[in-house]
Amino acid sequence: MPRKPILIGVDASPEAAGAAALGLNLAQRSGARCQLVHAARDVWTELAAVQLPDRTYELNQALQNQARDQVAAALTNAVPRELIEKMMVRLGRAAVVIQGVATELDAGLIVLGGKHHTALGRWLGGSTSLNVVRTAKVPVLVTARSPVELTRVMVAVDFSPAAKPTIELAEHYAKLAGAKLRALSVMEPLPVVPELPPANPAEYYQLSEELLERDIWPLVTLPGAERLARHGMVVDTLLREVSEWPADLLVVGSHGKSWAQRVLIGSVTEQLLNHLPTSLLVVPVGVTTALVPEPAAAKQPRRRVRRAKGKTKTTRR
Repeated sequence: MPRKPILIGVDASPEAAGAAALGLNLAQRSGARCQLVHAARDVWTELAAVQLPDRTYELNQALQNQARDQVAAALTNAVPRELIEKMMVRLGRAAVVIQGVATELDAGLIVLGGKHHTALGRWLGGSTSLNVVRTAKVPVLVTARSPVELTRVMVAVDFSPAAKPTIELAEHYAKLAGAKLRALSVMEPLPVVPELPPANPAEYYQLSEELLERDIWPLVTLPGAERLARHGMVVDTLLREVSEWPADLLVVGSHGKSWAQRVLIGSVTEQLLNHLPTSLLVVPVGVTTALVPEPAAAKQPRRRVRRAKGKTKTTRR
């Protein structure tokens, strides 16, 4: 069964060239189709606002061709020419275009080149990677630097429903690249609630470790994988561990917070994207991706109901 396509969002930046190289590498290793896509400015919409529609189609075509040439020049040394020649160029905002093409192709993975933005820039317009991650229904890989090869993969795990698909995808890429895998669980300090008596931290951490041993660590099945638990704030601890190991890829689960929650208080995923200490793979909650083979369903005996002479008889076959 063919794998779902890997979609790579590109522009004329060095970060996009790095993303294209890594995305192509993963596609070749997994036997998946690789597709480049670039979003060009939609001049029609901008000019329509000032009532200047004359020859807008020709202008848009010229800008699309110019954008194609610029992006192609930037990717020349990163991916083969035949892949560049098949690049899709669509009009519109980058995040919207990428999501639309991902749906159209039924992509199994989106790859983007990560860029650092100022706090003001993130507040005003965000970034393409952040906007795609916020709404993606498939895993999104945001690259840092130019990591063509993955040698160390770290997966952040917790007790949420995101743990299982996140670990599965991390193991998939570790096996695909022949990389080492480290599963890390971060136990945050207990919050202080004035109305309640203070809890015993030792009991809390002991219970958490017991739950890890019972529910989470058995999900890590890759031979040789490490399983670690650390105490501290999640983002700070992940940033430190990724740097000290060091990891080429950090895999995290997105917990599906509402848009209002993400805008007002952010999320661990978005804080990691803002820092981007290494390439980051974000797995949406409930994702089912063709990149990870699903276990064959066990054959269950079917029940058939027969009626004879007014009686109901249940048989197996």
